[in-house]
Amino acid sequence: MGIEKTLKNYSGMLSRIVASYEADPVLQQEVMQEVSLAIWRALPKFRGEGSEKAFVARVAQNICLTHVRKEVRRPRSVELDYDMKSDVASPEEQTEKEQQREKLLHAVRGLPLPMKQVVTLALEGFSHKEIGAALAISENNAMVRFSRAKGELKKALEAQNQPEGIG
Repeated sequence: MGIEKTLKNYSGMLSRIVASYEADPVLQQEVMQEVSLAIWRALPKFRGEGSEKAFVARVAQNICLTHVRKEVRRPRSVELDYDMKSDVASPEEQTEKEQQREKLLHAVRGLPLPMKQVVTLALEGFSHKEIGAALAISENNAMVRFSRAKGELKKALEAQNQPEGIG
């Protein structure tokens, strides 16, 4: 498959992976360009071992990890610009869903990198086996990381929902 078709087929997944590592929309665009370039360079090396989706996700994860390592000391707080509104939902429901998405992404960003990798791929519908293949870890390790990550996410989301001054 050509690079244009590959990027088109996985653009949503790649955008969500990048957004789970970077909150600033401007930096998301920069990281997305880096991801696209890395996929363009790596695609000729894809030998069909595993799915192309897992291969592309792995390249994206690696670029995001590199980005995080560079940007880790740079504090920022920016709203996400996700275009995931439903035509059927009321404005109140849309607002609530956006707030839930924002809370989840904030919690995912706070996870340690090994857990963040697993959660990001799980949210894209990858199985534990596919996650293991994409991250070059065992399926069992992927399951353990995911289980631990779910616990950490639950704690983080509960902490976000507590009123200020309580805790």
